[in-house]
Amino acid sequence: MNETPGSHPAEPLAPIFDEPGPPKFQPRQRVIVLLIAVLCDVVIYRGNGFAGLSLLFVVAPILFCIGKFNPARIGDLTVVAVMLILLSVRLLWYGSVLPAALGFALLAAFAMTLSGLRPFVLETMVFAAQTIASGYAGLNEVWQSTRSAKVPSSKSGCFSVLAIALPLGAFLAFGSLFILANPDLMSYFGDRMEWLSTALREWFVKHGPRPTEVLFWIAVIWISTGALCPLLEDGLVGTTRYRERGDETARKDESSAELYTPFRNMLLTVIALFAVYLVFEFKTLWFRVFPEGYHYSGYAHEGAFWLTVALGLATVVLSLVFRAKMLKDARQPGLRRLAWIWSAQNLLLALAVYHRLLIYVGFNGMTRMRVVGFLGISAVIVGFLLVLRKIATDRDFVWLIRRQMWTLFVAVYLFAAMPVDVIVMQYNVRRILNGDPAPCVQISVHPIDPDGVIPLIPLLDCENATIREGLRALLAERLERGKQHVQQREQQGWTAFQWADRLMLEKLASEKARLAKYAESDTRKRVLEQFHKYAYQWY
Repeated sequence: MNETPGSHPAEPLAPIFDEPGPPKFQPRQRVIVLLIAVLCDVVIYRGNGFAGLSLLFVVAPILFCIGKFNPARIGDLTVVAVMLILLSVRLLWYGSVLPAALGFALLAAFAMTLSGLRPFVLETMVFAAQTIASGYAGLNEVWQSTRSAKVPSSKSGCFSVLAIALPLGAFLAFGSLFILANPDLMSYFGDRMEWLSTALREWFVKHGPRPTEVLFWIAVIWISTGALCPLLEDGLVGTTRYRERGDETARKDESSAELYTPFRNMLLTVIALFAVYLVFEFKTLWFRVFPEGYHYSGYAHEGAFWLTVALGLATVVLSLVFRAKMLKDARQPGLRRLAWIWSAQNLLLALAVYHRLLIYVGFNGMTRMRVVGFLGISAVIVGFLLVLRKIATDRDFVWLIRRQMWTLFVAVYLFAAMPVDVIVMQYNVRRILNGDPAPCVQISVHPIDPDGVIPLIPLLDCENATIREGLRALLAERLERGKQHVQQREQQGWTAFQWADRLMLEKLASEKARLAKYAESDTRKRVLEQFHKYAYQWY
């Protein structure tokens, strides 16, 4: 039959996962996946706390390395591994949902680096999502290999499955017939089989896997398979430069950007605006003595937030200005000079944000949210510096977004991994012992983790009687509550262990003599009310 011009005979569709070549999901990796499923079952499904997750974030990366080790950059792998170890220590010390969630994100990043991919934040999210498809591909490969498996011949010298299965089957079949043929044997084995079946039934009722647990195993095996055998072998989006350094001629030959004039005018405007505002900022908040009743919250709390938003917006604006055609415009150097001037102003604005936060800290001490504020403005500044580097080196927008996401992740990671309450309370206690009672309000109104309670012990000798007695009542209450929490965790098992709880109990128990006065709840409540009322004047 003659073919019509331009037509081609229909070709059969190739199977999606049955391509020739060596298997992607190796036998060693299959064992690793089963071990990860057992580990997750012990520390997550049957676990009751963050100590189990601490173990998971140390052992799972080791298993991943045994299953697959093909990192493109050892540096990436090392950084992620160190972050996982520090997070594991944090979870063992005193865990919470945020560091646990970051741990799972870092596990995905670790598996990604083992496959030769760089763990950019957005790509890591996609890598985690693709484990569903990759897991199907790997498990489908196991299923196809099982269906197509050939029984090896005895001549090949292979140790066939049938070499065990056939003798075992014959033994069970004939043995059963022999038992059935002898009433004494049948009675003897019948009693023991009944005992065995009863024991197995009771064990499965008490300890056996539930349907949801079986589904959990399947999910872990599926996702672990996808993490070890990803379908994505290359990055999602390649990063390029719009021009190489020194290639000025090629850049100047390009057509002019239509938005050059609007962007130039915009930069001139914001430069003038920032100049006026910075003069006002420094005049009103740097070189003056604050009057009685000064509104610290409005300036230092809300004001610092909005200035941070301004810095973030400046970052976005510069990112959008220096893109695509603008990077090739012959007039770009003039626009860059305006960008450098505005950038210097933004850095001065960043100093103003730090100053506002320090004003608030100086008023009544440190809190968790002020730590968030310092980390947030620091992340914004790093992001802004990344934009400047993008402009200076003509990097593309993908390069910037990837590193901006890294910056945000590191800021969140630092907050989750650091003993924030320890840092906060050490600062506040030091201020109080030096004669400034204002930070006691942060002890009064904010929840404190067990590790943050330990730095409060020196206040038991504070010269301020209200603070001293208030802290004794507060720590007596924490001692009583701490005992209850530790007992509950002991009942839940080793996976619920928290190091900070034990250490807090040990430290407070050593001060039991000074806390005994407030063992009775009514006395404790009355003194705490006095302490809270006293501290509230600095709220």
